[in-house]
Amino acid sequence: MSKPIIFITGNAKKLEEFMAILGKNFPQEVKHMNINLPEYQGEIDEICVSKCRTAADLIKGPVIIEDTCLCFNAMKGLPGPYIKWFLDKLGPEGLYQMLHGWEDKTAEAVCTFAYCAGGPDDPVLLFQDETQGTIVSPRGPRDFGWDSCFQPLGSDKTYAELSKEEKNKISHRSKAVKKLKKYFMKEAVK
Repeated sequence: MSKPIIFITGNAKKLEEFMAILGKNFPQEVKHMNINLPEYQGEIDEICVSKCRTAADLIKGPVIIEDTCLCFNAMKGLPGPYIKWFLDKLGPEGLYQMLHGWEDKTAEAVCTFAYCAGGPDDPVLLFQDETQGTIVSPRGPRDFGWDSCFQPLGSDKTYAELSKEEKNKISHRSKAVKKLKKYFMKEAVK
């Protein structure tokens, strides 16, 4: 019997979405733990590898971490991996207002899952995807991050205005989870 994979998050909404998208037929048991990991600086992939390696060293077993970025095209990808801090200080309204002087209001929501089997020499694997969209004046509930100011391409609703089921079909997190799941399903067959 293999050890359960520990999904590291303190965000209840993120955990709920992850488990809903992952579904019941995942080949390994997944549990979660709230560990306050350092907030690394750098590019998306570097941050994810560092966070996952730190988590694996702490847990001494298989871990998954997730990092979400919101990248404004007018600002060459910023705030990117620092969106948590921008949202905390400015709120969804402030994120929208940040683009006031820019014609380009497009953005990319990026989700990266990093997995490590837990051993000191085990590699960190990344599963990443994105959703294109536009930063809009906030609409809908404001109970989950920047969802109220991100309108995915092809939709007339923000993430916050979509039902959980609709969002989970098109979101950056959903697409990244599907890549992670595909990897584990393939590994389970070996």
